[in-house]
Amino acid sequence: MKRPMLLVLTALAVVVAACSTAASPTPNPATPEPTPAASAALGDIVATADGAGTFTTLLAAAEAAGLVETLQGEGPYTVFAPTDDAFAALPEGTLDSLLADPEALKQILLYHVVSGSVMAADVVNLTSADTVEGSPIAIAVKDGTVYLNDAAKVTATDIAASNGVIHVIDQVLLPPAS
Repeated sequence: MKRPMLLVLTALAVVVAACSTAASPTPNPATPEPTPAASAALGDIVATADGAGTFTTLLAAAEAAGLVETLQGEGPYTVFAPTDDAFAALPEGTLDSLLADPEALKQILLYHVVSGSVMAADVVNLTSADTVEGSPIAIAVKDGTVYLNDAAKVTATDIAASNGVIHVIDQVLLPPAS
């Protein structure tokens, strides 16, 4: 008698489990709902750039300029991030000179940062953006591609971070001479 009762209880448990799974609504993957947990899973700008693996020079420069804590702060920030290749394209000795002058390096790096999260859909509607350094960056769209200061090409956009967004650029931007 115990064995048939055990089989009935097992079968009942399987039916209840199957019904509860079938009754649960299945989320539509085409329309994911943002959740605080999903946002919390994103790293800050520094962690996101580090995870990408193509911004080691930018991150070393940010450290030398004392900006890592700022870029890990609350934000939000938009960073136009030059790749390692962009830094490598600088004239020989330029990066070493900048690393030796943390204040000048800081101003150049802040020229790559805009306050707020400016997504690509918004960037294409702008003609300029004021940087944290204080000078504006000129923005132009040519043949569907965004250029900054008529030179740096935006090669990837909307890389989300918990405290802002990163747009990848192929050149290091220099602020206008004062």
